[in-house]
Amino acid sequence: MRTALTQSMVDKFPISVKVKDYRDARLKGLILRITPAGVKSFYCEYARGKRVWLGRADAVGLSEARESARVILSEVYRGIDPIEARKPKREVPTFRAFLDGDYGLWAKANQKAHKQNLNRLATAFKVLLDKRLDAITALDVERWRAGEVERGLSLETINRDISSIKATFNRAVEWELLGTNPLAKVKKSRTDNCPKVRYLSYDEEARLRAALDVREERRRAERDSANRWRSERGYELLPSLRQLAFTDHVKPLILLSINTGCRRGELFDLTWSNVDLDRRILTVTGATAKSRRTRHIPLNREAMFVLQGWRAQAESTDGLVFVNDAGQRFDRVNFSWRHLLKDAGITAFRWHDMRHHFASRLVMGGVDLNTVRELLGHSDYAMTLRYAHLAPEHKLKAVEVLVSTSPFAAAA
Repeated sequence: MRTALTQSMVDKFPISVKVKDYRDARLKGLILRITPAGVKSFYCEYARGKRVWLGRADAVGLSEARESARVILSEVYRGIDPIEARKPKREVPTFRAFLDGDYGLWAKANQKAHKQNLNRLATAFKVLLDKRLDAITALDVERWRAGEVERGLSLETINRDISSIKATFNRAVEWELLGTNPLAKVKKSRTDNCPKVRYLSYDEEARLRAALDVREERRRAERDSANRWRSERGYELLPSLRQLAFTDHVKPLILLSINTGCRRGELFDLTWSNVDLDRRILTVTGATAKSRRTRHIPLNREAMFVLQGWRAQAESTDGLVFVNDAGQRFDRVNFSWRHLLKDAGITAFRWHDMRHHFASRLVMGGVDLNTVRELLGHSDYAMTLRYAHLAPEHKLKAVEVLVSTSPFAAAA
């Protein structure tokens, strides 16, 4: 009901058995609501279904309600949502505080490599750490990008860092610390979508395997020499390494990497309960996989030989497959790996590249990309497609179609 409200009318309006609204004819949007309980309240309706409570009529006069309504309607005219404007504002943290606080806690619960990711964000975007999230702009990131390019950082690394910080700001939006992501329009630099995959040539793999065998024999000879020295002096002999399949963890770890495509951390976390030698299956559980998804990897003959030999000499078949001298999980094998590559004469090859080597050999052997994707544990084809160029016979068959369907095929 629309009427020109007066203070006298507001005071004398009767109580109804139903909620009743009286709309002010003098100021569109001002409403007096009367409930069956006799409560009279002023509201400002600034859009369909959107109202702001102005106060009870016994505490707020009509003229005061009109003035409050005018202020609200003027805010709406300027594009301000009065409901959102009246919500209590959460303090926006600095980028550093966000990484150390809410985002850090979320990353710890949801990201396997959260320590590395958080450290990389703090290191890469050091210049932004002390700025509030709402003060960081796309221009800040573009200036950062320009500086990194000038410093010689690869575009691939820059793109990964940009994806990481954008994802961080997406979380801030989801948690209502920010209204929008200021970095949403920051684009990745254009790069080659088919980067060169590093894998071992047949000669390099042969040299790596030979270096492993030489290392094994050297360690056995050193143990023999040590026992001769101890025997001459009447000391207790150390266990002989001659009867063992492996002298330590290095060779089995490398051979398993080559034959299963497991990441280093996945092998460090591998337990005997997830090795089924009867069914010839190795299971990487979601708890230890980077993708958080469980996958099952068939064990070929060499992988079976490695695990059977390692199991036979293991002190315990409970818990982790590979443990250090203290019986705890390995966290690195860098020293032995570097020396092994040097002995083999192999350069520019990381431990992780053995995973690429595994996938590359499969593709070159004719295994389809979907199977390779499943064995590697990729969630989609994007990562697996980097190996597609290693199966040139598929593209050759495609272009041969032109010859088979051409009337000039005989002449060719």
